[in-house]
Amino acid sequence: MTDSERMLWSRLRGKQILEVQFYRQKSIGNYIVDFYASKATIVIEVDGSQHMNDDNEEKDRKRDMYLKDQGLEVLRFNNLQVLQEIDSVMEVIYKTVEGRL
Repeated sequence: MTDSERMLWSRLRGKQILEVQFYRQKSIGNYIVDFYASKATIVIEVDGSQHMNDDNEEKDRKRDMYLKDQGLEVLRFNNLQVLQEIDSVMEVIYKTVEGRL
């Protein structure tokens, strides 16, 4: 895990958000997502700089469409957001989980 993934995982694990269990590195179809909460049907991706080029942006769009077709909400944050704005990131996640339950 990257530093940003470790930081986020420390806030997600152990049912810290509304008693919802998150899993990390979960396989869904042909994809492996960073974090997944089946009860709230949420996927969270933490993207590094490699996701900013055109090829990877297109792959991410296709991946997100597949996941959305499975009924999942996809939240994407970049490494800097997680490392520098963790409270704001957690607020978005909390509100999304709350809305999906």
